[in-house]
Amino acid sequence: MTPVILLAEAKKSAEVTDWGARIGWLVGLALFVALVYWLMREGWKWRGTLQGDLPALPSAPEESGPARLSMSGRYHGSTTAGQWLDRIVAHGLGTRSRVELTLTDRGLKVERPGASDFFVPVAALREARLDKGIAGKVLTEGGLLVVTWAHGDKLIDSGFRSDRAAEHTEWVDTLNQMINDTEGAR
Repeated sequence: MTPVILLAEAKKSAEVTDWGARIGWLVGLALFVALVYWLMREGWKWRGTLQGDLPALPSAPEESGPARLSMSGRYHGSTTAGQWLDRIVAHGLGTRSRVELTLTDRGLKVERPGASDFFVPVAALREARLDKGIAGKVLTEGGLLVVTWAHGDKLIDSGFRSDRAAEHTEWVDTLNQMINDTEGAR
């Protein structure tokens, strides 16, 4: 035999002889993965139970007035204000989705297909800023529009990303101006 033929025979893998053990390992691995996913789901539900004191989200009023700004993009979630890793999952606030944001004189309307919509009255708005991350999503500096608002006795940060990131600065300026005007009227 030539050296090329010997080399080809040496690289040939061995036949599988113990099919029972191999199938047992695969079933065990599948059960382990299913257990991990089940534990993650239970942890998500437990977090929602712990946040059960959060009141129901307000819905948009029938007449919200003309739109000052509108934006389509992604909703990346909500966290406790100032704690960008403390995700809020109660009332569907932890569900990522597409979003249509509309800012009117009465507040911020958040419409999310496939998830619950909510409304933030202008009196509840506290701050708007550009940031780089919120629980589970990190972007470049200034890539995320974060709106801080009061709900019950809790301050919440909600993160949005526009399909056109150049809109973020206009949103921050307009929201902060509305907040300052509202505080001045109080």
